[in-house]
Amino acid sequence: MTTSDHPASVDHLKALVGFDTVSQRSNLALIDYLEKTLSPLGARLERITNDAGDKANLIASFGPVDVPGYVLSGHTDVVPVDGQAWATDPFMLTERDGKLFGRGATDMKGFLACCLAKAPQMAAAPLKVPLHLAFSYDEEVGCLGVREIIARMDEWTAPLLGCIVGEPTSMDVVTSHKAKCAFRAFVTGTPGHSSRAPHFVNAVDYAAEFIVELRRLGREIENTGPRDPLFDVPFTTTHVGLIQGGEALNIVPEHCHLEFEFRALPNEDVDAIADHMFRFVETELLPRMKAISPEADFRIESTLAYPGLDSAPEDEIIILAKRLAGRNDHRKVAYGTEGGRFSKTGGIPTVVCGPGDINRAHKADEFITRDELAACEAFIDALIAHASD
Repeated sequence: MTTSDHPASVDHLKALVGFDTVSQRSNLALIDYLEKTLSPLGARLERITNDAGDKANLIASFGPVDVPGYVLSGHTDVVPVDGQAWATDPFMLTERDGKLFGRGATDMKGFLACCLAKAPQMAAAPLKVPLHLAFSYDEEVGCLGVREIIARMDEWTAPLLGCIVGEPTSMDVVTSHKAKCAFRAFVTGTPGHSSRAPHFVNAVDYAAEFIVELRRLGREIENTGPRDPLFDVPFTTTHVGLIQGGEALNIVPEHCHLEFEFRALPNEDVDAIADHMFRFVETELLPRMKAISPEADFRIESTLAYPGLDSAPEDEIIILAKRLAGRNDHRKVAYGTEGGRFSKTGGIPTVVCGPGDINRAHKADEFITRDELAACEAFIDALIAHASD
């Protein structure tokens, strides 16, 4: 494939990667670019700004009004690059050997670029049903912005026929993904000289007991809990990703902080799993801690949660996605997407299908290929034809 193939999507990808939309920063400059690209095409645009005024979602619609249609959905934010060894500037699209490198190239500005490249065809097509493009903020920190998009779509007079979330699946049709619940725990002990450690509450020790129980619970679920072989990790998992505590070896630690999560099969009762750990704290850890010092504490707070996706293979949106992608198979993934919110919160039939490989996401030298962009463009071409038939 030559460098002249699919220049529109590559040009749009170059522009999109150039916007530093790490979740902690504003995405408004990127939203401005989307509006300037789509407005001249006659798209009906609706910007939904957050309360702080520094981020926004955008909905762009083509085709008839008040008719059930399809949504192509993607997020505009990306994960940080701090501490990663990039060979080139992560916010400047760089091509080497047909690979297009840049933060978000795969996750998931490549999909957004394909949508923009195909927007002129959407505008020109004799659409019988509308096509909507939904661009959200803060997906990477809990699928937050899309909630406002779903609330707005819930006000529409015509129900939506389906949603296609363009997360990187190598254009495989993904019917399901896991739910996620994440928590932060703060353990408060009592400091003292380490030679008299039993007289004090060691915050790190009690955090460690919690982690051991969390790992034991994870093994129990793996061995005896529900399984779904279509997932690459076919059972619900527990995970600790961060722990910090202590000041010096000869000081009993007064504070310890840890972060943990559950990634659950979409129909698993994740609240019941979390409740097990809350009860472990209340019945096993806190009584022993407070017996030494009434000031000791073990506090857990929720940091984010999003639902799983569980579309049936016989759902019309799944059958359509397979036809558009030229596939007969489907799979399920452990990572989360906004698809769960569209399906569970919005009641919108949802499938996940997009260009690029998730194994490249969140890493240094993230890339997408021209062939992958071309495959996504062909998928959108087929959707436009379907919506015009």
